[in-house]
Amino acid sequence: MTIDVLLSGFEPFAGAEENESWQAVSRALPALRESGLRVEALELPVEFERAGDLLEQAVRTHRPALVIAVGLAAGRSGITPERVAINVRDARIPDNAGASPVDEPVVPGGPVGRFTRLPVKAMVAALDEAGIAGSVSQTAGTYVCNDVFYRLQHLLATDPELADVRGGFVHVPSADVVSPEAAASALAAMIGTIRETDGDIARTGGAEH
Repeated sequence: MTIDVLLSGFEPFAGAEENESWQAVSRALPALRESGLRVEALELPVEFERAGDLLEQAVRTHRPALVIAVGLAAGRSGITPERVAINVRDARIPDNAGASPVDEPVVPGGPVGRFTRLPVKAMVAALDEAGIAGSVSQTAGTYVCNDVFYRLQHLLATDPELADVRGGFVHVPSADVVSPEAAASALAAMIGTIRETDGDIARTGGAEH
């Protein structure tokens, strides 16, 4: 492995001046590097296909032990590690390149869903210990966040050379719910837990809706 952790966040979209996902990633870097981890980060465009291509290129270049893609879910009330990516693109709004796919597959011929190998329940437990609101999410939506998540999981599942790489997706809420500084601390706490955890813990993480 070339590095320990590869992080990604997104550029602003839908008229916003900033994207909390990239704010969290960029603020997390100093502490992670000070802890001795070899960490790289990239800011992805909010564009179907291109964002996934760039993340795939970065994974192949850096060969990290761990990949965490981070996105913004403005309506949520806490940090939400994602359990599963689904093979569909269905855009409510155009992406930053003007694309609005409807009912298109992320990867033609790919399975309906791909699960992360990250210990999402242990990650939420780490958030609890840090006093940061969080929960397991069962859906990453059908926009560019899910697109990147599915592309990442498909890559790691199908390329034997990347079989030892673990990857997943985390959504952060808007800054008025969880500050970028707190979101950065949350990322650091979850990364520490992931590196110490092979499986996951037995605790509820389901939802009725």
